[in-house]
Amino acid sequence: MHIRRALRPTRRPNSRNPRTRTARTLLAAATALLLTSACSSGGEQHRTVPAAEAVLAPLPSSTPSALSSYYGQKLTWRDCGVPGFECATMKAPLDYERPGAGDVRLAVARKKATGPGKRLGSLLVNPGGPGGSAIAFLQQYAGVGYPAQVRARYDMVAMDPRGVARSEPVECLDDRAMDTHTQTDVTPDDRKETDALVDAHRKFAEGCGARAPRLLRHVSTTEVARDMDILRAVLGDSRLNYVGASYGTFLGATYAGLFPGRVGRLVLDGAMDPALSSRQMNLDQTAGFETAFQSFAKDCVRQSDCPLGGRGTTPRQVGDHLAAFFRKLDAHPIPAGDADGRRLGEALATTGVIAAMYDKSAWPRLREALTSAMKENDGAGLLVLSDSYYERGADGRYSNLMYANAAVNCLDLPPAFATREQVEESLPAFEKTSPVFGRGLAWASLNCAYWPVKPIAEPHRIEARGAAPIVVVGTTRDPATPYRWAQSLSRQLSSARLLTYDGDGHTAYGRGSGCIDSTINAYLLDGTPPPNGKRCG
Repeated sequence: MHIRRALRPTRRPNSRNPRTRTARTLLAAATALLLTSACSSGGEQHRTVPAAEAVLAPLPSSTPSALSSYYGQKLTWRDCGVPGFECATMKAPLDYERPGAGDVRLAVARKKATGPGKRLGSLLVNPGGPGGSAIAFLQQYAGVGYPAQVRARYDMVAMDPRGVARSEPVECLDDRAMDTHTQTDVTPDDRKETDALVDAHRKFAEGCGARAPRLLRHVSTTEVARDMDILRAVLGDSRLNYVGASYGTFLGATYAGLFPGRVGRLVLDGAMDPALSSRQMNLDQTAGFETAFQSFAKDCVRQSDCPLGGRGTTPRQVGDHLAAFFRKLDAHPIPAGDADGRRLGEALATTGVIAAMYDKSAWPRLREALTSAMKENDGAGLLVLSDSYYERGADGRYSNLMYANAAVNCLDLPPAFATREQVEESLPAFEKTSPVFGRGLAWASLNCAYWPVKPIAEPHRIEARGAAPIVVVGTTRDPATPYRWAQSLSRQLSSARLLTYDGDGHTAYGRGSGCIDSTINAYLLDGTPPPNGKRCG
């Protein structure tokens, strides 16, 4: 399963370096929050939320005594080294079923409300993944790029989930081994290549088991949601206000299901569907990337610099040209100007293209990167896109994003496939869904088959009855969290209001739609949810 996180801007790199220019374009999320855009209150019709559902469930009157020390702890705030931000460490039980079995230490950061206006409490943010650093997202984007009026009235807060970044990160491979893993052929052509791919999945899983034995059983979404409730309490808030993007929507919905009476203002942007199996989720995501690629293809052939065809070229032909290029790389990887000697093969090139599907602003750089690779035998641009997806730094070091991603996904749900034979049987369905990406995404779905820890949950509906109105946001051509997931989650949550962005890219808030931004801002600032089914263009 591919990562589900909202891409974020980074510090401005040297603009003269074409590799960093490409990465900057990919990772830059729009911060022009006041752009005008068409919107409507109509669109697809869903059930009307009865007025009675707006009545809040009563707040629980007490906390289990075994957890009282956690709920009663005081955070010691210190300077983060980033101007305007404070950091602290919060304790939570490693195992909520056995609170006395030890603690996990969770990194927290905040930027206090800047005023003027009445403070509305804390606003917790999470960029998804799973495995994305919420603190990095806060410091690099949300704490400085969210609308000024939101930052004026909320303390902006982030907690790296257990196993992620600053919160006792899960580790699986050293950097050199991770380089090898990311270059593994995920479209095997024969038994030897299939054996090598299966072996790569095994080694990854074994590495996680060997390097993170303490945490690997305790990084589930449910446990992180319970950590969030402790954080809510120690921050002094009676209800949780939260903006979760991508996988962060699953985290927010899980919180609402566990603590419906403690739900404040929740925005779930780029929603996931908790009722889906891993296999169906992976197949839906394959369809999502195909939808995004079709949109890219239509745009590409209208541009003068499209290396995949000119005007009159159909999206199917664009896909055929790209698939032929991938096959060429599979046989003969090309130089990529990499200091560590990596060459651009099919696996890294495919990841680079997929990375650009997350953000429409990356499409010009993708065209540039494909042109360089296809016409000049220079894979540097696509390698940068791939590295940005994996969070591999210029120094060759990886963040723990992909390790935490697998650890959470493999613990949360049974694996999509348990054997290579199951993958082989599913290939026709995946390839039909996406002729370009289907085969590789099917084999990538084998990643949890050899996991050293058994999954602890099953797909399930989340209703959160009694919760305050929750805003669920879906983008019609979202590659990583397909729009149908937002539709499904909005039907499950008893108090949901579906807000639709008719557009491209992953997630919607802060990406340039004035309609989306003003609607969410009104909800966060005034508590006014949109009418169910509102659409923005």
